[in-house]
Amino acid sequence: MFAFSRGEFDTAIEKMKSILAEDPTHFDTQLSLGMAYYRKADYSAAIAEGLKAEQLNPKEQLVHTNLSLFYMKAGDKTKAEHHGLQARIASWRTTPAHPEQAESPAVPQAKPAPARGPAPADFPDMPWKKKPQPKD
Repeated sequence: MFAFSRGEFDTAIEKMKSILAEDPTHFDTQLSLGMAYYRKADYSAAIAEGLKAEQLNPKEQLVHTNLSLFYMKAGDKTKAEHHGLQARIASWRTTPAHPEQAESPAVPQAKPAPARGPAPADFPDMPWKKKPQPKD
């Protein structure tokens, strides 16, 4: 990732390929490899690597976001829109694609405040509304 961040995409691609040679199921590396090819403007290779990442984790939002971007740059608007929609659908899922992103029991989520009882009797019902004035 250091080589990638420095814009040394060929070096990054070689290192990512060596990681995938040892562990072909390393999802983050597969996803990053597609982006490295995209940054080199090699859109067909980016799409091919993005599709491999999709096979590893088909419900991951970032996979479809990247594929949408890759297809758009490659000129295939139909497939770009398809993957854009798949990315939106993936964002609606309630279960995270990565289990480590699930709610941690060590960090409790905020709970809504309990409902309060009725307002005190001396508090006006709707102070923003004017009360009708008696006619003389």
